[in-house]
Amino acid sequence: MIDVQRLRVLRAVAEHGSFNRAAAALRLTPSAVSQHVAALERSLGAAVVTRSTRGVALTEPGRVMVDAEAVTAELARARARVDRLAAPRPRLTVATFTSGGRVLLPGALTRFAAEHPQTDLTVLEREPEDSVRLVCEGAADLALAYHFDGPLADGGPDGRPGVVWTPLLDDPLSAVLPDDHPLAARPSVDLAELAAERWVLGCLKTEAYLRRYAALAGFEPVIRGTTTDYFFARSLVAARVGVSLVPSVALAPELPGVRAVPVLPPALTRRIGMATASGRHGHPLAEALARALRAEAGVLDPAVPRDPPGPRALTPRGGGR
Repeated sequence: MIDVQRLRVLRAVAEHGSFNRAAAALRLTPSAVSQHVAALERSLGAAVVTRSTRGVALTEPGRVMVDAEAVTAELARARARVDRLAAPRPRLTVATFTSGGRVLLPGALTRFAAEHPQTDLTVLEREPEDSVRLVCEGAADLALAYHFDGPLADGGPDGRPGVVWTPLLDDPLSAVLPDDHPLAARPSVDLAELAAERWVLGCLKTEAYLRRYAALAGFEPVIRGTTTDYFFARSLVAARVGVSLVPSVALAPELPGVRAVPVLPPALTRRIGMATASGRHGHPLAEALARALRAEAGVLDPAVPRDPPGPRALTPRGGGR
């Protein structure tokens, strides 16, 4: 029987075009990814990828097996639905990234709990690519996630079968500077004006995004610190370690000694949205929470329509994920 994990690894290789990038996305070593692919090839008796100086591409048998991974995901979602129906109380599992969950989920869950007080609720903190995968596999009913705009592949919606993406909120990034910085009093700043600065950043995805846009602006950023917490990154800015790049939803609470300055267009923006199961595997409670999240996003940004448009299939945006 074909190992499902090997199919997931193959899909990641296909999505990212290299063993190294797939390994980073899966939190495995490149060697482990290579071993999974080799084991899959041995079990099939056929090559599933071809390797070249330009990267890794699927063979025809490889494309067949990536399609097979979609079938296993469908079975996982079906099993999760059966387990949910057999539970003594209604259940809902939500996966979320930290800053978006902190800002959007409390109000949305308050609205949701008022309408569905008997629901057994589980909240999982996960990176966007992991939370979308959990929805794909049926292990989560809704994922609050994000992707970056522009050409950078960054871990957001990636066209997984059986999952749809509904946009919620645009989350522009601002330059965070010490409050006595020469540019701190400006209404906006061009990224190129910060070329000589040292940087401290709140997540690896933001670092990758900064490097991409810094290259377009003609400089290579000097990174002096990368954390997994935007508040910590802002604290390092207050301590004069460097400057930072922080999404709007992560600028609260206010921190003495720093000031956030919007970046001039092309604006650097995260796109926050929801991933849910599509079609007959839809979950009424997930749909209710999705409505609550939409209402909460409307409170944060009045430009967000209260009646959501129909969800769309997950696809890369502008070449990014």
